[in-house]
Amino acid sequence: MHRVFALLGKRWSGLILAVLTQHSGYFSELRRAIPGISERMLSDRLTELAEAGLVVRCVDEGPPLRVCYRLTEAGQALGPALEALGHWAALHLSDGPSRPGC
Repeated sequence: MHRVFALLGKRWSGLILAVLTQHSGYFSELRRAIPGISERMLSDRLTELAEAGLVVRCVDEGPPLRVCYRLTEAGQALGPALEALGHWAALHLSDGPSRPGC
């Protein structure tokens, strides 16, 4: 579990994978789909996910030159786990910053 959270627990990694489980996407599409992420952070996270074997980077030679990202088989296998996390969050996480009493 330590290795899983060391990779997927980084800010934005889970959201990037969740977007890519829906469809492959160009860099600009991913940036629009994840509000608040900077270009640099998106690039860094995509590189890390590619190095981990979860994402493949494909270059469309253009013009214009475009880079598309898609999940590998290993990345696709995370789909059910991400869906389960989404379901858990819907049931157990509130929308507001409330804290349980002690």
